[in-house]
Amino acid sequence: MVDLKRQYEKIKPEIDQAISDVINSTAFINGPAVKGFQEDLEKYLGVRHVIPCANGTDALQVAMMALGIKPGDEVITTNFTFIATAEVIALLGYVPVVVDVDPDTFNLDPEAVRRALTPKTRAIVPVHLFGQCADMDAMMEIAASNNLFIIEDACQAIGADYIFKDGSRKKAGTIGHVGCTSFFPSKNLGCYGDGGAIFTNDDELAKQLRVVVNHGMTVRYYHDFIGVNSRLDSIQAAVLKVKLAKLDEYAAARNRAADFYDNAFRNHPKLSIPARFERSNHVFHQYTLVTKDIDRNALQEFLATKDVPAMIYYPVPLHMQKAYLDPRYREGDFPVTEHLCRTVISLPMHTELDHDQLIHITSSVLEFVNA
Repeated sequence: MVDLKRQYEKIKPEIDQAISDVINSTAFINGPAVKGFQEDLEKYLGVRHVIPCANGTDALQVAMMALGIKPGDEVITTNFTFIATAEVIALLGYVPVVVDVDPDTFNLDPEAVRRALTPKTRAIVPVHLFGQCADMDAMMEIAASNNLFIIEDACQAIGADYIFKDGSRKKAGTIGHVGCTSFFPSKNLGCYGDGGAIFTNDDELAKQLRVVVNHGMTVRYYHDFIGVNSRLDSIQAAVLKVKLAKLDEYAAARNRAADFYDNAFRNHPKLSIPARFERSNHVFHQYTLVTKDIDRNALQEFLATKDVPAMIYYPVPLHMQKAYLDPRYREGDFPVTEHLCRTVISLPMHTELDHDQLIHITSSVLEFVNA
């Protein structure tokens, strides 16, 4: 699904030198490499504060802790996402409220969000799924009208631009009160281990985020808040600093692959290509087809026989996961999400896809769906 080896080989001298510099410095935690990457990412995103942390799940948890959301408060998010989005809500004693998604973009449906609002709602977590932004004009309007926090899960869309109705632009993760990302190796900006970051333009919130990630310390050994230990190590920061400089180049390569897929599958009666939301560009963390009148799982198995990896993101909606069963929700309550879970399939998507590979992947898919 992701060819990290070939990507590394192209940037090997820079990566090896960056790692060697950290080892020679022995500044493995909060060293100059972390500071340098943080500053580069702030500049790239156009955001006042980047707070590095250990992973994307921690980023979401720390963001919620710093905002002062209380146990029992409700947090609205999408039903069609990786489990981490809801996991941290439940872990902190908040009430996850899941809603359905737009059938074209797979992102949060603003009308579904409005219907889910109650007096206990404190925050909305839009997930910028598969590489393009949710409808942030609508999300910000809902939040402003109801005094709610917006926590952006930008783990799959770092580098994407959101285009507001007035034509202005902001990067994914920098629009709401706080944004979160993951640097898991397979992400568009991935390190060689675990890593994450939190973004905000709010100076006071940034101070609180830095306190929470560092054991709740305001002064060393003085703990004024409940916190966690969540750090991005210097070696991962050094890798990310090299790769950040190439992030737009990587997005362009992903878009070229997506264009090839689009041309191969466009107008096919059994396949729907990914929709492009008019107010976001797409950085294609995943390229996800919706199948029609075919056995999606059989397609995945057939592709495996052709040495084509394909993944199902996601096979089970949140409200049907055993750990999150809730008497408020039943099968059938979220028709769009449930349909997507039965029909989507994601094809290989990464920076190193070449013409021969794309021909093989698309011809293999078409061989099955045209049989």
